Amino acid sequence: MTTDLLQELLASVEARHPVVLATVVDTDRSVPRRSGSKMLVYEDGTISGSVGGGEMEARVVAESQAALVVGAPRRLHYNLVDPATGDPGVCGGAVELYLEPYMPKPTVFIVGAGHVGRAVAELASWLGQRVVIWDDRQELVDGYQLPSGGEAVTLTGPIEQAVVDAGVDASTNVVMVTRNVALDLEILPHLLATNAPYIGLMGSQRRWATTRQRLVDAGFDDTSLQRVTAPIGIEIEAETPTEIAVSIMAQVIARVSRAS
Repeated sequence: MTTDLLQELLASVEARHPVVLATVVDTDRSVPRRSGSKMLVYEDGTISGSVGGGEMEARVVAESQAALVVGAPRRLHYNLVDPATGDPGVCGGAVELYLEPYMPKPTVFIVGAGHVGRAVAELASWLGQRVVIWDDRQELVDGYQLPSGGEAVTLTGPIEQAVVDAGVDASTNVVMVTRNVALDLEILPHLLATNAPYIGLMGSQRRWATTRQRLVDAGFDDTSLQRVTAPIGIEIEAETPTEIAVSIMAQVIARVSRAS
């Protein structure tokens, strides 16, 4: 891989942009590019580098975009002999490629830095998740560090800016462990405007019913509100913050696994 392509791949991973590294791993007879040729393919079909051009490369781009949807690698084999039978070329040889998706590291965006929020942050970090924790009470996040020594992004200030700074996207699961309905009503509209696949809210059924009705009164429809899981977590008779964190992260993992 050229240095420039490697640097671009690393930059894409750092910026949390999904990308596929397509590599020619084997060739036979006459082919446009030899083994080791590489190309980056992004979600929108943009490419860097080349694995041969023409119809074959167009198919590789389409297959790469499909690989990004499922987040799993795949192998491709093309004969380049007879387009009349569906071959993507006439070079006379054959080529095998390996598509390797680089997906953003899953993020847990924790809204609320109290006892439960901190327990979730610690467990999510231990599970290898990227952790972002926000609270409107600056004293709770200033200087906060995970007890394990792992990394956590800490945010405060307006929630709408925090959503942007956290980079809430399709790889982000939101855990809301807030202190009252008023705060939920302030925060949820901003989270529902994102494409986060999971938004879980801690609290009783009665609290969620109150919050939900006020959101309906504000114009939110059932489709939007069905995205909120409340009460959050699976039922394991959890009592302590650590036990509650286990129930929450178990639900997050289960939802992600079913979605993939």
